[in-house]
Amino acid sequence: MKNLSDIKETAIQAIRDCKNNADLNQLRVLYVGKKGEIQEVMKAMKDMSKEDRPAFGALVNEVKKEISALLEERKCVLEEKELAVKLEEEKLDITLSGYRPHLGNIHPLMLVQQELEDVFVGLGYSVAEGPEVECDLYNFERANIPKDHPARDMQDTFFINVEELLRTHTTAVQMRQLEQSQKEGKEIIKVICPGKVYRRDDDDATHSHQFMQCEGLVVGENIRLSDLKGTLLFMARKMFGENRIIRFRPSYFQFTEPSVEVDVSCHICGGKGCHVCKGSGWIEVLGAGMVHPNVLRMAGFDPKKLSGFAFGVGMERIAMLKYGIDDIRAFYTNDLRFLKAFNRFE
Repeated sequence: MKNLSDIKETAIQAIRDCKNNADLNQLRVLYVGKKGEIQEVMKAMKDMSKEDRPAFGALVNEVKKEISALLEERKCVLEEKELAVKLEEEKLDITLSGYRPHLGNIHPLMLVQQELEDVFVGLGYSVAEGPEVECDLYNFERANIPKDHPARDMQDTFFINVEELLRTHTTAVQMRQLEQSQKEGKEIIKVICPGKVYRRDDDDATHSHQFMQCEGLVVGENIRLSDLKGTLLFMARKMFGENRIIRFRPSYFQFTEPSVEVDVSCHICGGKGCHVCKGSGWIEVLGAGMVHPNVLRMAGFDPKKLSGFAFGVGMERIAMLKYGIDDIRAFYTNDLRFLKAFNRFE
């Protein structure tokens, strides 16, 4: 029978030299298994005196625990090595070129809308939206256009029924804002109303049966035409460049009095005259004016106490001028070649 000390030394050396878990399991069986060498040594206890058995048994158990601990330690080392080898063999080369995902971009009309909203929110305006299927009351009557008014012929309309239609302008949202503010007791209103509008029109390079508008409304005490001009000059310089100037020309709108057409000095030629401004040096951009007293009165405000101004600009008009687009239909044909021209990621 082998000496316990020899078994221990041999086992320790064999475990340290072991190169894989399969061989390690064989060593486990050989030394600490039920029929292993440690168990064989334990059989010698039957020939010992009662006084020597406890000490001998404790010594055998200590050696067994030491060998078992060394086996577990070596097992962890070998498993880590095997895992490292496996990871190395199965490693993915992440430096290989992959497929670049296609990223969408913001539509040019939405770019213009966001830019306008940034300009006016910075001036303290709020942004309001309303339904595209609108009531005749808000779309026409509250805007000082009664049913028999000839101005309705200028806005040939998609009617759903006698009292409902696809809105022809976002003025309807202004009318709702006036009504809501009067109910809440507010006498100061600063709001812009962006959104899609519809008119029965023949589509061509400059006309569309649907288009985007951004209208603005300010109501309060002592609001003057000069306030309107200062606001629109600020907007024009933010949208077309700091050197722009504007001019007012008399016009007619049913919900403003006086009404004006607003021209901006050409951002292409600086007002000298070119093909964009047709040699005039000016580009018509929007319509505006002071809120008609009837509009204030129908909303429940006293026109002798309060006044206001309103304006409306077509977003396609601004986008066409800013980006040099010559056909309004390009915004709605879903042509990726056109849309990619506004991609910020390429």
